[in-house]
Amino acid sequence: MKTKLNHVRANVSDLQKSIEWYENVLGFECTGADITNRWSYADFECGEGATFAIAVSHNGTTSARFNFVVDNVDVLWEKLKSEVTIVETIETMPYGNRKFTIADPDGNEIGLVQENFNIM
Repeated sequence: MKTKLNHVRANVSDLQKSIEWYENVLGFECTGADITNRWSYADFECGEGATFAIAVSHNGTTSARFNFVVDNVDVLWEKLKSEVTIVETIETMPYGNRKFTIADPDGNEIGLVQENFNIM
């Protein structure tokens, strides 16, 4: 399977404290935070390569998540759903991507994403 890494996220316990740390310690620029009942999430400025983000972990873990772009997420979902540990079932996100998330053997989260799903 050929993929392209597009997003790396670190889970954190305190979003505001972590935003301040990444900005003040590493010099990252937060480009926006999305804080709702479901998500506490912040993106950081990036040039080329993968987007870096942080999010509050809802299950108390602070493992990483890696999202990979795929050509047809629905075909991959049907192939994998009964063979892997599901973290998030397949869904179309409000911003147009369609994705699902699985866990690797160590609990790291692997997101498989079809970009611009609504406009295809």
